[in-house]
Amino acid sequence: MSVLVIGSSNTDLIVQLENLPSPGQTVMADAFSTLPGGKGANQAVAAARAGAFVTFIARIGSDAFGLRAMRCLETEGIDTTFVLRDPDLASGIASILVDRRGENVIAVIPGANAALSPVQVDAAATLFERVSICLLQLETPLPTVLHATGLAKEHGVPVILNPAPGRKLPPRLLSDLFILTPNETETEILTGILPDSEKTARQAADILMDLGVKNVVITLGARGALLASARETVMVPAPTVDARDTTGAGDAFNGALAAALGQARSLADAVAFANCAGALAVTRVGAQSALPRETQIRALMDQRPH
Repeated sequence: MSVLVIGSSNTDLIVQLENLPSPGQTVMADAFSTLPGGKGANQAVAAARAGAFVTFIARIGSDAFGLRAMRCLETEGIDTTFVLRDPDLASGIASILVDRRGENVIAVIPGANAALSPVQVDAAATLFERVSICLLQLETPLPTVLHATGLAKEHGVPVILNPAPGRKLPPRLLSDLFILTPNETETEILTGILPDSEKTARQAADILMDLGVKNVVITLGARGALLASARETVMVPAPTVDARDTTGAGDAFNGALAAALGQARSLADAVAFANCAGALAVTRVGAQSALPRETQIRALMDQRPH
């Protein structure tokens, strides 16, 4: 079971406070922390902790943030051979405000992530000959995402795309995907439909499948996820937990989904496994620091009603 993750690496600057400020408002915070993050790195760590062997393609700066990010990845047993340290650009930064209810707002300065190029992916092209699945996001340039998806298609490697941050996507990318995993906001951007009920989620999934996506998994927070495929459309519920910070939930979900599919689980079972990973992640503060391990995910899976 080998998962290739291509994407961003950031350092998260996290501010915890009572309520998120309104525009122009100054509020006093409760705490501040500096933690490794970035959707690509988070999902690479999530997949590794969920039981996969992970190789990560990324671009970081030759600064203290980049060095720390690299050490964190290596500590997780992730293959960082193709993580390039840019001599000119700073590592990516994400400024995150988190309130007492676990809701957040995030601003990202991409830095070296914006220079992750098709040429850098080509330098790792042999990886596509031996990986089980490829996981991508949208915090790196879209031409690089398109190029990586094309390489994966040439080698018969299924691609999961987490379309975050949300944006419109070209039809040729959508048709090359094995799974698309938008959340509610991203689903509305892609389809014009806010999936605020099972009915609207199904309508949105139908639109995405009509655009060529083979399988759609719309993540719906505490409600779980809607799985739509040629065989079935079904709601997969999430376990009930006390949320502290939703920052890493989507990354936990996507990394665990990739790991589960790498183990040849069924789509529905993989989504249930990913739901449990996402649920565990929101019970802790931070992104990578909150990502659960395979034994914890399996334990929560076993507690589900059958």
